[in-house]
Amino acid sequence: MIVALGADLVEIARVERLLARHGERALKRLFHEEEVAYALARQNPFPSLAARLAAKEAFQKCWPESFSWKEVWVGMEGKRPALRFAPRIGARMAEEGLFAHLSLSHERGMALAVVVLEARARGG
Repeated sequence: MIVALGADLVEIARVERLLARHGERALKRLFHEEEVAYALARQNPFPSLAARLAAKEAFQKCWPESFSWKEVWVGMEGKRPALRFAPRIGARMAEEGLFAHLSLSHERGMALAVVVLEARARGG
């Protein structure tokens, strides 16, 4: 059963400006080291970073409490992006039988993330 849906759109140039102004400090504050490593391995890291910011915001729209930027991050499962969670959020997700589906896209200067929060039957 779908519990919540969140979507967010981030302008890629905004992320470029942010990192030009604040550099390493912004990377460390906003992104998990797994996200930074993934993005910096790309020829142009900014679309990946913008999509990851959008994913965090999209999940926040599904989640009833605030969390810090690094408590939710995007990891990879093979070639597919997947949300990862700090223990506090991950434990609650497991307790409530929740699973987060993630879709990312970027094109023409914008990055999009959509999160669907699903309640799965326990034990099934």
